[in-house]
Parts: sequence; structure tokens; C-alpha cells
Amino acid sequence: MIRRLTSEERELWEQLRRSVRPLRPEPPPPGRPAFVKAQAEVTAARTRKAVQSPASPPAVPPAAPQLAGLEPRTRRRLARGLTQVDARIDLHGMRQERAFNALISFLRHAQLRGSKLVLVITGKGREGHDSRGLLRHVVPAWLSRPDFRDLVVGFEEAGRRHGGAGALYVRLRRRKEDRRARESG
Repeated sequence: MIRRLTSEERELWEQLRRSVRPLRPEPPPPGRPAFVKAQAEVTAARTRKAVQSPASPPAVPPAAPQLAGLEPRTRRRLARGLTQVDARIDLHGMRQERAFNALISFLRHAQLRGSKLVLVITGKGREGHDSRGLLRHVVPAWLSRPDFRDLVVGFEEAGRRHGGAGALYVRLRRRKEDRRARESG
């Protein structure tokens, strides 16, 4: 016969269960939205990094070339306030699904308007919370995905003037029609 746990035992079990992190998180089932897959990729990368010793090679070679950051001149001009970003979006307080949809829509519209550099504000997260800064970690993973390559040339952390660690400068790719017109004309 199986005995039931007392309330005290249940409470201890829940405390233990919450304190444990899986070594290898389960991959999301097929058909899940892209933002959930990206979150799983970030979690898996963190786990791989934590498990590897400093001398061991990376577990997974990069699939695509690294995205470009800003040129040093552009970075200096932004820091001094001599150059402005073309557009900005604030994802503070949004849940992942809404933030993902808002981000991709914003990037597409900014690209259509001919924007070259935009600011994506993710926020730094709140201290003392388990999921502090979740968007701060998943947005770079989203921007690094192959399906964003037709929109994004590169990105990097914003300067203090624009939010520092809680924001990203994103360089946008020119539209294909614009590139073809330049090449033919």
C-alpha cells in the first residue's frame, strides 16, 4: 500500500523540485511557435556552456556566419548623440509570443521604410525573479535565427545613452528590390 505524503513532506518535495535544473532540457515538440524553440535553444546553449570544461572545444559548431555588429565610427557617433537610431520598439512587459510577433512586424516595417539602424528595448529584468530578463536573453537568439537573415545584418548591445544591457542596436538589411535597383542603375 502506498502512503500519502504529509503536507510538510509535500512542501519539502516542492522546494527540492523547484531548485533542480535539468542537465539536458527536452527539445520542444515539433510544430511549436518559433519563440518557444528559440527559448529552448538559449536554455540548451546555457546548459552546454555550464557542462563544458574551459579547455574543451565548443559542443556545436556555429551553423551560420556570425552576424556583424556596428562599425566603431557608428558606435562612437551614437554614444556622443551625433547619430540617431531610425526607429525604436519597446518590448518591456510583453510576453514572449507577443514580443516575437511585435519584433518581426516592427523589423519588416522598418526595413520597408528604409531604416538602417533601429533600437530594440528588451529591458534588463527585475532582480530577485526566476525569469529575470527573459526577453533580454531570447531576443538575441531570435535575431540570430536563419529566418531573420533577410531582415538583420547584425546587432549588438546598446550604449548607455540608449539603455545599455537592456537594449540592442539592430542593423537592418536593405530590401532586395533596393539592392537590385542600385545594381542596375
